[in-house]
Amino acid sequence: MTIANEFQTSQEKFWAGEFGDDYVDRNTGERIIASNTALFSRVFQQTGNVKSVLELGPNIGLNLMAIHTLLPFTEITGVEINKKACDIMSRLDYINAINSSFIEFSFDKQYDFVFTKGVLIHLNPDVLKSIYKLFYDVSNRYIFICEYYNPVPIEVKYRGHDSVLFKRDFAGEIMDLYPDLKLVDYGFVYHRDNNFPGDDLNWFLMEK
Repeated sequence: MTIANEFQTSQEKFWAGEFGDDYVDRNTGERIIASNTALFSRVFQQTGNVKSVLELGPNIGLNLMAIHTLLPFTEITGVEINKKACDIMSRLDYINAINSSFIEFSFDKQYDFVFTKGVLIHLNPDVLKSIYKLFYDVSNRYIFICEYYNPVPIEVKYRGHDSVLFKRDFAGEIMDLYPDLKLVDYGFVYHRDNNFPGDDLNWFLMEK
């Protein structure tokens, strides 16, 4: 499914374009899926029954492949801004793949488990409050955030580019905005893990 966009931010244009296409080619492989499976296995041990999952910014669906392995009967949706990535993801018949920026996309239902992994760090900080509201509104139970953490907001140069990678306490900010969110669990995925290396991301599982 493809949705026409007029992007609000330069970061959206960046990831929808050539740099996002190149990212698709760099990020693939069974080792990533294995690491994702190990991560989400731990996460879903802390949840109740999850019948529907929404990922915002799934790229080619490596996270969703892992989740499908763990929860094969769960409804899965991914909203991806880059058309090349979304076209690849759409080949998986168990994923409802939507080519759109989720900043502009209008959701008409709620999901049990809503998440991003390595995506909020690439958004324009000015849109974060609206994205936190989206998380809260579209989730009917769980919110999962897996991003680079920093106690205060900072910008980091990313592959020679400015204004496309930002670190901050995403989970803390969303819990401050919505005090009824409960922190269920959190952790860290280390790039030197012996069996399931990750990208030095901090993850946070919250429940409404």
